[in-house]
Amino acid sequence: MSVIFLLIGISITVALIFLGVFIWSVRSGQYDDSYTPSVRMLFDDELKKQSTTEIK
Repeated sequence: MSVIFLLIGISITVALIFLGVFIWSVRSGQYDDSYTPSVRMLFDDELKKQSTTEIK
């Protein structure tokens, strides 16, 4: 029975470590997307041209 408590303690510790690393990576900007905004303006023009030609 003491092995179960040991495994639960280890699993909670590992889960908290992963949670801490995830929060640290989000705050440090690891998941910030710097590529899409620069390309989005190119696709917006195509969408506007298609929508204006369909209305006519």
